[in-house]
Amino acid sequence: MILMRGVAAEEQAKGEDVGPLGLYVHVPFCARTCDFCAFYQVSPTARSVESFINSVASEARLVEWNRPLSTVFWGGGTPGLLAPSDLSRLAELVRGLPGGAAPLEWTVEMAPASVTRERLLALRSAGVTRISLGVQSFRPALLEGLGRAHTREQALRAYGRIREVGFPSVNLDLMFALPGQTAAEWDADIDEAVSLAPDHVSTYCLTFEEDTALWVKLSQGRVRLDPENEARMYERTWERLGAAGYSQYEVSNFARPGHACAHNVNTWRMAEWVGLGPSAASQHAGLRASNIANLEEWSARVGRGERATEDRTALTPSLLAEDALVFGLRMNEGVDLAAVRARFPGAPWEGVDALIGRLAGDGLASLEGTRVRLLPRGRLLADSVGSEIMLAFDPPARVPALP
Repeated sequence: MILMRGVAAEEQAKGEDVGPLGLYVHVPFCARTCDFCAFYQVSPTARSVESFINSVASEARLVEWNRPLSTVFWGGGTPGLLAPSDLSRLAELVRGLPGGAAPLEWTVEMAPASVTRERLLALRSAGVTRISLGVQSFRPALLEGLGRAHTREQALRAYGRIREVGFPSVNLDLMFALPGQTAAEWDADIDEAVSLAPDHVSTYCLTFEEDTALWVKLSQGRVRLDPENEARMYERTWERLGAAGYSQYEVSNFARPGHACAHNVNTWRMAEWVGLGPSAASQHAGLRASNIANLEEWSARVGRGERATEDRTALTPSLLAEDALVFGLRMNEGVDLAAVRARFPGAPWEGVDALIGRLAGDGLASLEGTRVRLLPRGRLLADSVGSEIMLAFDPPARVPALP
C-alpha cells in the first residue's frame, strides 16, 4: 500500500477542501496505428507488457500522493489490448493507491476489435465503472479511410458484450468531417449510436495531426479541409443528440443525466491529476509535466528511481487562471469569473474583462452576473476564443483576432 504524504494530506485531515485528484494511466500498446492518431504507441510483446506493468508500479512509488484518488482513466493506445490477467495486475496497482479501491469513476478506453467477455469481466471485477468504446463510425468505407482495425459488426458485438457485463456507464466515441463523409452518413452514424442507448456520446471533429497518415494525405492534396461543412456537422450533431435526450455539457461531449465524464470535467476545471506511463501528462504538486514518449527510456528512468518527466512548467496563478477560462468556456456551464478570480487572485486580469465584453457584444458569449458562457456560435469558435484568452493573459501577439 502506498501511503499519503505531503501538505495536501494534512489539509485533508483537517477537513479542508483541496479538490479532486485524478489518475491517468497511458497504456501505449496498439495492434496498428490509425491514420489520424498522433498519440504515442508501440506494438505489444510479452516482454514490453511485463516491463510496462512493473514500471507503472515503480513510477507510482515515486509520486507524493497527497490525497485519495477521485477518478481514474486508462487511455492509450488501446488499454483493452492487454490480456485479462494483465488488466487485473494493472488494476491491482491502482487499487493499492490511496482511494484507488473505490474511486468515484474509473474509465477504460477500449477498441471494438479487442473487446472480449474475459477482458470485460476482469475490468468489472476490478471496479471499473465506465467503458469508452472507440467506434468512430459505423460506415465500413469511412472506417477503412481512417485506418481503423474493426468493422461495424465488431462494434455492435463489442457494445452488446459491454452491456451484458453490466458497466454502470458506457460512452461511444464518434468522429465527423471525415474524408468523403456526407451529411447523410453522419446523420446515420448518430442515429445508429442513439439506437444503442449509450449513456454518453463523444463526437470529435477530425483533426489532422502532424506525422500522421492523414496529415500526409492532406499535404499531398488527396484530402482537403472544409470549415463550413465542419460547422454544419457540429450544429447538426448538437441538434440531433439534444433531441435524443443527450445534454451537451462540453463542445464535443453529450450525456444523459448523471453520466458526464467526471475525470474530464475535473481536468477542464483545472483540478489535479497524476499521469503514469510513457507520454502521460500530470498536473500535480505545483507542476505540469509530461513523461517522455519512449517506453524503454521511461521504464529505465523510473527503474532508477527518477520521474521520467520533461517540459516541466510551474503552475502559476496566471497559467491556471488562463487555462480555467480556456477549458471552462468549452463547457456549457461556462465560467464563474468571480470564483476564478478568488481562486487565482495573483493572475494578471487586465484585458480579460474587455475580452469578455467583446465576446458578448459579438454574440459569441453571454454574461449573466459573473458567469460567462459561450453561445452556440461561440462554441463553434471555441478554439479561437481560447487563443484570444491566451492573448489577454499574455499581451504580445501570438494569434490573430477572432473573425
